[in-house]
Amino acid sequence: MRRSHTYEKANDKLTEMTSLATATTNAVKDGYTENFRIDKDAIAAANGKTYGPKDVAVRNFYRFEGESDPADNVTLYLIETNDGVKGSLINAMGAYADERVARFMAGVEGVHKQIG
Repeated sequence: MRRSHTYEKANDKLTEMTSLATATTNAVKDGYTENFRIDKDAIAAANGKTYGPKDVAVRNFYRFEGESDPADNVTLYLIETNDGVKGSLINAMGAYADERVARFMAGVEGVHKQIG
């Protein structure tokens, strides 16, 4: 999966993100270690704690488009909760998208895209 956006590193150098795996690895290095999942109208952490849309900010997001298979289209959201938990949430795009993620994201006020 390839995308045309860049990821801003702490030292302000821009690195091309060519895959979901690379973006996820770099996000973990930057402290986004929680793997959030959708739980009803909230996101849930591994410890079972849930957060509503007003409890989180999307610090960045990346869209990856598969070169030959639309099923490879995904969005990676980097999320920080109001109590400091940092993690990611992945959702497919198009026909494979999880409607619950779209509804959740529609309610999040702090969605930011960082570009160089």
